[in-house]
Amino acid sequence: MDRITLSGVTAVGHHGVLDFERREGQPFVVDAVLHLDFAKAAESDDVRDTAHYGEVADRIKGWITGEPLNLIEALAVRIADDLLSEFPIQAVDITVHKPKAPIEVPFGDVAVSVFRSRQDGQRP
Repeated sequence: MDRITLSGVTAVGHHGVLDFERREGQPFVVDAVLHLDFAKAAESDDVRDTAHYGEVADRIKGWITGEPLNLIEALAVRIADDLLSEFPIQAVDITVHKPKAPIEVPFGDVAVSVFRSRQDGQRP
């Protein structure tokens, strides 16, 4: 399976369980790996025959800046399901980073990752 990797899609969102996270917002960073077959796109050389990564980035940004969720796990699953439903991909890996999470000890990053595929029973 071929892959498109989109790393570091960044926007300010208001996700979190704490009041100040919802009120003030913070940066979220999303990495996406789209699994698909490039055969048709390679033959046609037409962006309509692949997953347009500019459109993918816009959709991811929309989820980051959209309706607040409590958990980044929920955000990751919603992004994965949305991309599977909107683009000609067979599977997707999504990682959501919350680099400024309110954690009391020094840390470099916190992230969650999900993998979803059409074979997993996700939306066609």
